[in-house]
Amino acid sequence: MRNPHDIIIRPLVTEKAVNLAQEQNKYVFFVDRSANKIEIRNAIEELFNVKVLAVNTMNVKGKKKRVGRYEGLTPMRKKAIVTLNEGDKIDVFEELLS
Repeated sequence: MRNPHDIIIRPLVTEKAVNLAQEQNKYVFFVDRSANKIEIRNAIEELFNVKVLAVNTMNVKGKKKRVGRYEGLTPMRKKAIVTLNEGDKIDVFEELLS
């Protein structure tokens, strides 16, 4: 089994993600691109001691960026939207909600 800290890269804290956490008890994370939904579920449950109901994932393509005459891409990423059981919360987002 992989280390949960290798699967969950960081939480995505945007206005839209905070509203999802507040209204629908859904939390958004950047995860390892090779991680599947079962690994993400197990990592979240182990790291935050919560019960996960559903995991939705999406691959985010890199965007084109230019610096002067040089053109490149931002890195490709994978996002996971995790739905938690009623009453469960993740402390990382709770500090932002208050």
